[in-house]
Amino acid sequence: MKLFRKLRRNLIALGKVKSYIVYAFGEIVLIVIGILIAWKIGDLNEIRKNNIVEQKVYKSLNEELNTNLRILNGLVAEYPRAIVRLENTLNYVGYTEDKITQGAKDTIINVLDKEVSLLDGSINSIINTTKFEFIESADLKDLIIMYPNKIQNFKEQDAKIKLIVANRLKPVLEKYISLVDMLPYTDPKYDSIRKYGAKSDYIGLLSDKEYQNSIIDRMLQTQIQFDHAKSLRSKTKILINTLAEELD
Repeated sequence: MKLFRKLRRNLIALGKVKSYIVYAFGEIVLIVIGILIAWKIGDLNEIRKNNIVEQKVYKSLNEELNTNLRILNGLVAEYPRAIVRLENTLNYVGYTEDKITQGAKDTIINVLDKEVSLLDGSINSIINTTKFEFIESADLKDLIIMYPNKIQNFKEQDAKIKLIVANRLKPVLEKYISLVDMLPYTDPKYDSIRKYGAKSDYIGLLSDKEYQNSIIDRMLQTQIQFDHAKSLRSKTKILINTLAEELD
């Protein structure tokens, strides 16, 4: 800048006003060009930073969605089997004691309900923070906004089934079924309790209205959950595919 000032003084001293004006204008143009270049570089750096953030957001979301898809694939396969077990249990109603096989007993006392932990941390983080602004695709944004509601519906239905098991099925089972039946049959150390302990009353259990209603309710709610799982799996696949298009 000192050099430029010296040149301007020399031009004025020599009386070259026209040359001075042309030079001054050129200097202004150079300064403006320099500012524009710096501005453009700043914009490019900002775009690059945004792209990096966007890719990180996409990667985190992609991992979460693929985890959910694996879980849902397993559930879509498991729920029909669970429904069949419950239907089989209802079919035992009216059986006499001699017809209740060990396999039937195992089915009747099977109240296990699989723990399901679908992930929604990344997608909620995107929606509730400025990360959402880095997503350019309008279609992807719409899918992301709707997805947490689908997960919430699934979780609420899962909680409903768990309440049936905990508050209705287990109490009535404990009323009629001895936990001795759940001990290993091949272990001789349990022979005494099996011989002298309280016996299970499977006929009484199967005849109990609360037990029957609980099994029917659980079966119906599991069918609803099966539909939720299929719908959520479909939405998850669509979201994964849309996200893949953005990553390409």
